[in-house]
Amino acid sequence: MKLSWCPERASKAYIDTITYCKLQRESGPAELVSAMAAGWNARLIVETWFSSGAVAVSMGLAVASRHTGGRHVCVVSDEDSRSEYLELLGGVGLSAEVMVGDFDSVVSGLPGIDFMVVDCQRRDFTGMLQMAELGEHGAVLVCKNASVRISSSFRWRSVLDSGSTRRLVRSSFIPVGKGLDIAYVAANGESLRNFKGEKRWIKRLDRHSGEEVIIRK
Repeated sequence: MKLSWCPERASKAYIDTITYCKLQRESGPAELVSAMAAGWNARLIVETWFSSGAVAVSMGLAVASRHTGGRHVCVVSDEDSRSEYLELLGGVGLSAEVMVGDFDSVVSGLPGIDFMVVDCQRRDFTGMLQMAELGEHGAVLVCKNASVRISSSFRWRSVLDSGSTRRLVRSSFIPVGKGLDIAYVAANGESLRNFKGEKRWIKRLDRHSGEEVIIRK
């Protein structure tokens, strides 16, 4: 089996995220990530967040989890960050499960991740991608702030080849906000030939720049 795409669910999450993020700057990435997580029907959504970071993408993930009925977990480093994060989400009527601690220790209790977002501005973001226990039906991995990431030598294949069950299907860089770098990972035992079927085109208009972005799935 693999993750299955539901365009109707993706569209609803996209629209709802626009509503929640209407007062946020650079909300474009949030809307796109929300639509992707909801469209893939992610049952376990995991993200990392640090104090004073932007929260728009987190809002999008919270909205997506409502549409999928899944679990949205945010990993933070300390209690102050936890309080700040919950206050920011709560201010717009959203919530998430927040876990405090080092990512490597927290992620061991989070098997079966379907959708994960990490921040490229963290020096340890590559290690987080490698340590994540991905779902047996495949997973979508997202690096936000990809245009300003610390590691210029980052390559998805070098990260995913670290595990025999992590097989890269395809990756895409989406130029919205500060950049999203996205990878699709095959389900355990799934033949990569099964991913070469019908493609779908998704269009979105960046409300800030006026640029139309076309994504092929």
